[in-house]
Amino acid sequence: MSKPILRDPLENPPDAPGARQSDLPAADRRPADAEMARVLGTIPFRMALDPSGAGIAHWKHDPLHDVVEPMTHHVIMAYNGSVQRMERRSGRSVAIGTFRPGVVIIIPEGSSSRWDIPKPVDVVQLYLPHATLKRVADQADTAIPIDLLERTAHPDPVTSRLLLSAADVVEGNEALDTLFRQQLTDLLATRLLAAHTGSPTTIQPVKGGLAPKTLLRAIERLRSNSDADVSLAGLASEAGLSRFHFCRAFKESTGLSPHAWLRQHRLEQAMNMLRDTDASVVSVAAALGYASQTAFAAAFRKLTGETPSDWRRRARRQQ
Repeated sequence: MSKPILRDPLENPPDAPGARQSDLPAADRRPADAEMARVLGTIPFRMALDPSGAGIAHWKHDPLHDVVEPMTHHVIMAYNGSVQRMERRSGRSVAIGTFRPGVVIIIPEGSSSRWDIPKPVDVVQLYLPHATLKRVADQADTAIPIDLLERTAHPDPVTSRLLLSAADVVEGNEALDTLFRQQLTDLLATRLLAAHTGSPTTIQPVKGGLAPKTLLRAIERLRSNSDADVSLAGLASEAGLSRFHFCRAFKESTGLSPHAWLRQHRLEQAMNMLRDTDASVVSVAAALGYASQTAFAAAFRKLTGETPSDWRRRARRQQ
């Protein structure tokens, strides 16, 4: 009888596309959020999903000794807890790795494996439809295979840092949160194509910004207080570009991503209302699309270091 393969990802393991693929029909697989809720036996600390099931979830869960069944999405995880050893079994193969900050875990769609993690886990997960990965590959003009590699505690501080940043950016503002999530998903998909497929490639940066009239239309749309579509898809469509190229061209033109630009604009609106009107903080929060005064106050303080009320008092004293 042949022995299982033992490996530690920190010792340059051989990579192979995907994990053990299940015979379970695609129609019978669970969405990633549903399978994670089942296997982890808890609810996420925070989660934001698109209608497709794509999204970001922050989980804090107990030790795990169970099989993760096949899912309809790729799942990419960034670990944010104490250092611990773990095992992942896919068929006859056993991967032994070390969870620590700066590593990533990738479960390709349709794969199944058993996990043995002895300590509690704090992890941020990206649920990525394969269609999104393919779209980003097509828009970036890559000709590489797009079968993701299985990764177990694989060192990748860039991807880890990007994904962990999502846990602190959900602000309770639907327009801002959706735009951020879409941008981050595309950015992470680009990173996965570059570093976690069977044939990693360098994606060429976009050169040149938006034409002045196109940039003006995009900014007018972002500034609009109406129900205008400020999703990345809506902005890119009006500009006549793919999401991949629009996001990069917008940043080339303004120095900010669409999400960062809109967040800065909303902050300036909030400051004007707090300084120049007697509107309550609750009214300002509602006018700017925040789900609650608490969500608005937390977002405002993150950017200014002050609560809205404290900032208003200081600003008026200085007038």
